[in-house]
Amino acid sequence: MAPPALFLLNALLVAVRTNAMTEPAAPREAKPSLEPALAAEALPEWADVAAKGGPHEWARAELARRNLLDEDVDTTQLSAAEKKRFKIRREEERRVKKALLRAAWAAYRQAHIVHVGVGVFYHDTADIDRFDIDDPVARRRENDLPDLEDAPALAAALGLSVPQLRWLAYDRDVDAGTHYIRWTIPKRDGSSRLISAPKPRLKRAQRWIAHHITEHLPVHNAAHGFVPGRSIKTNAAAHANAQVVAKLDLEAFYPTVTWRRVRGLFRKAGYGEQVATLLALLVTDSPREKVEVRETSYFVAAGPRSLPQGAPTSPSITNAVCLRLDLRLQLIARSLGFRYTRYADDLTFSWHQPARAPVGRLFGAVGRVIAEEGFTVHRQKTRVLRSGRQQKVTGLIVNGAADGVPVARVPRRTIRQLRAAIKNRELGRRGPETLDELQGLAAHIYMTDPSKGRGFLERIAELRRSEDGGPEPE
Repeated sequence: MAPPALFLLNALLVAVRTNAMTEPAAPREAKPSLEPALAAEALPEWADVAAKGGPHEWARAELARRNLLDEDVDTTQLSAAEKKRFKIRREEERRVKKALLRAAWAAYRQAHIVHVGVGVFYHDTADIDRFDIDDPVARRRENDLPDLEDAPALAAALGLSVPQLRWLAYDRDVDAGTHYIRWTIPKRDGSSRLISAPKPRLKRAQRWIAHHITEHLPVHNAAHGFVPGRSIKTNAAAHANAQVVAKLDLEAFYPTVTWRRVRGLFRKAGYGEQVATLLALLVTDSPREKVEVRETSYFVAAGPRSLPQGAPTSPSITNAVCLRLDLRLQLIARSLGFRYTRYADDLTFSWHQPARAPVGRLFGAVGRVIAEEGFTVHRQKTRVLRSGRQQKVTGLIVNGAADGVPVARVPRRTIRQLRAAIKNRELGRRGPETLDELQGLAAHIYMTDPSKGRGFLERIAELRRSEDGGPEPE
């Protein structure tokens, strides 16, 4: 666990122990309730409160409307009975005024975000600062982005109330709940990868943001991951039949894209500070550790707030964040005679000339640019593959293709394993793989070699009909 998380956890334990050792306070005397008519009223509209000049002015006007405002009364001229009645009336005025002010500020919170967490700068008054671009409206129009002028407009676009928007965006280091479901999956190097899947309400908001905003942001043509019309096949095919393939991997790719970098991306897209801050908080979160304290679960932040792997917005945001990185790396590649593509955090360079490839110069220049753009090269995953050995790019073989064989194709070992698994199942010997897993692998082969993949898919469909007696899933 990171040191900040330990500090917060220790503070949490101290607070729990302190509360447990403290004697319960004596119950307070019940305060007189508000008049039923006032308690049953709905909250006022903040626009009406603001039109009166603010909470105090609105409350004063309401007191006058209710005939509870007594100001110019000379109490020295009143009799004892009149003074007693006046005192009761003033008590009622103070009680009603207090309730009206509570209602006015509640209306303010219904229409304003107010606060989104300790350490997150936010204010509800829209203004212009040095981080605003010159013509934000034109920038939004250029990328076909919706106009979101303030927090209420963003909440309405997401189908949320302002308090719901604040609840989803609020940043807490220690929280009794979480908006994500988390689990880990093993990686090839033996380590684990954290997957954070948003819960339904946040997922709906993130899908709206992805569909209407982040998937419209500019992406460099070297990016092949999560881009319509591109795939691992197009990424690999760009490096087919190369003399040399050089591959690099960006370490901790998603955690490196912090919420402040994402906020800067939204500001550059043409949104003001308030909307950009809320959007950045909605699509990021801290990695968290679940801690049990006195039978209560707490989720403690174990790192900075960043893009979660598993959110529908993360792929398109990383592509937009890497726009300048891709541009600079492509310029380096072209100047040295290489081709360049990127699929998520996998960077690939290929050399197609008979002369000796300047791999050392390439790695030196690329490493400097990656560091300047705020990323880190994963040294253990850096590879240089020459034409005399198998060259694999994003899982596909790109060299040694015979006539009629796709230049980017699934390894023969994978095809043999699938063929054997299907044959065994046809003979009644079921293996550990499900039909869905076999169909997914066959679809993967179909993507690169339709003629070969089609045959596998047809055999799996026949197996499904014979085993389940049901139709093939769509």
